[in-house]
Amino acid sequence: MPESYYPDIKTLDLFAGLTDERFAQLMRGSYVQNFPPHVELITEGDPANFLHIILSGAVELFASWNGRETSMAAIRPISTFILAATIKDARYLMSARTLDKSRLVLIPSQDVRNLFDEDQGFARAIVTELAQCYRSTIKSQKDLKLRTSLERLANYLLRQQARAGTTPDFELPFEKRKLASFLGMTPENLSRAFKGLKPYGVVVDGSRIAITDRAELEAFARPCALIDDYST
Repeated sequence: MPESYYPDIKTLDLFAGLTDERFAQLMRGSYVQNFPPHVELITEGDPANFLHIILSGAVELFASWNGRETSMAAIRPISTFILAATIKDARYLMSARTLDKSRLVLIPSQDVRNLFDEDQGFARAIVTELAQCYRSTIKSQKDLKLRTSLERLANYLLRQQARAGTTPDFELPFEKRKLASFLGMTPENLSRAFKGLKPYGVVVDGSRIAITDRAELEAFARPCALIDDYST
């Protein structure tokens, strides 16, 4: 893999504490690959042969059972997936596919496990990363189990607007059918939920969303850091 990618990868907390020698050791068997949209990268149930890092684009994590499919998460740069399967040397619990044209780094899982055994600082960084993933999973479960579909959508839109900056309008990161699946709703329920949020200042124009009265929407949604703040 070209060393020109090293600075971007080392921005991740997972690798920031590694010495140059250790980092180069880990990257020795890695490679960079570009993928077009809608390409399946990993398949649920397959062995975790690589740890993936997304450098650009977007990746959807999804799962299937008995003819049904659901979106689990959307991964954006710069981040890793799926670390737990790599460390445990286990099968993937989710599949992954590109949403947009994407550039990824693939690190052999065995190299990650070897460095985990050899470097205590790296092992601590992995434990911290996995703890953060666990906390994010708990927050997602609380969102699904404690809120109505209208409340879930309202809080999701507030989070997306916050990520977009100070502007009142923003683009949905993926199509509404995937958004419905991610929020645990049917497309029909999502459509009704958008209409239900209209009195709270939500204006929908295709994939473009405008929040004209954030205070009114917050009063309805009642966002909570213990659910909605994925940085803690």
